[in-house]
Amino acid sequence: MISCTVRYEIDPDQLPAFEIYAKAWIHLVEKLGGTHHGYHMPHEGPNDIAYCHFSFASLADYEDYRTRMHEDPDCQRAYAHARATKCIRRYDRSFTKPLLAGVSVEALGL
Repeated sequence: MISCTVRYEIDPDQLPAFEIYAKAWIHLVEKLGGTHHGYHMPHEGPNDIAYCHFSFASLADYEDYRTRMHEDPDCQRAYAHARATKCIRRYDRSFTKPLLAGVSVEALGL
């Protein structure tokens, strides 16, 4: 499994527009075969930073998603919304391999 974290710098005055964008992408990632772990919106601290996390079974599946995303009219509508509202100032992506199962301290020999 590979997970993608996107860190967004958003326009705080366009938070409702960004929420529309986020809700669309939760649906779109799942429609295109991924698992979306949600958006994490500003609450305390900086009011212009948001995150999202989503996963695919493999890097190849993620790359296939990226290809299909560029061809999907609903994805293009979501991008057009972000451009029209200027709710996103910038973003960057990072990729991680999640560790999801814990083990007792005793079993680990600690």
